[in-house]
Amino acid sequence: MTPHIHGHEVMQMMLENSRSYTRQTLEAAIIERFGVETRYHTCSAENMTAAELVDFLESRGKFVAQDDGFTTSADKICQH
Repeated sequence: MTPHIHGHEVMQMMLENSRSYTRQTLEAAIIERFGVETRYHTCSAENMTAAELVDFLESRGKFVAQDDGFTTSADKICQH
């Protein structure tokens, strides 16, 4: 069975790591932590790859720009 992870867990990982990411480094970190076969879902989308999740989170304004990439913040994670 393919593992499924909510996008909130990825955002929480970003907060825990306290670093900036590029699209490529975030995708690599997601795969390293959760596995290459894992699929991701959010409150409004499902069955995404790591790359598709990064695209989705970016399109929803979940990233905070930094000089060397982006991060996220706790207030960007919906609380339901």
